[in-house]
Amino acid sequence: MLFHVRMDVNIPRDLPVEQANEIKAVEKAYSQELQRQGKWRHIWRITGQYSNISIFDVESNEELHNLLQGLPLYPFMNIEVMPLNRHPSSVRDDDS
Repeated sequence: MLFHVRMDVNIPRDLPVEQANEIKAVEKAYSQELQRQGKWRHIWRITGQYSNISIFDVESNEELHNLLQGLPLYPFMNIEVMPLNRHPSSVRDDDS
């Protein structure tokens, strides 16, 4: 199942810089491992914002929910999820 996910990050200004940097480092490692596994297919930064648009390829809503909750920055995020379906006008037979 493919999902379009928008993540807006709002780290509190009073969070110590060292703690924020540690969370970001763990987040990067976690997200890169999910990318290597093929579950986090694409990630794009939204210009001028601390936000991203990502495409996930997972087995279920529950799997996506668990992956998102596992993000170290999850407590500081607003997340929008949109399930994706193949469009009948697509010229491709796959997700390339």
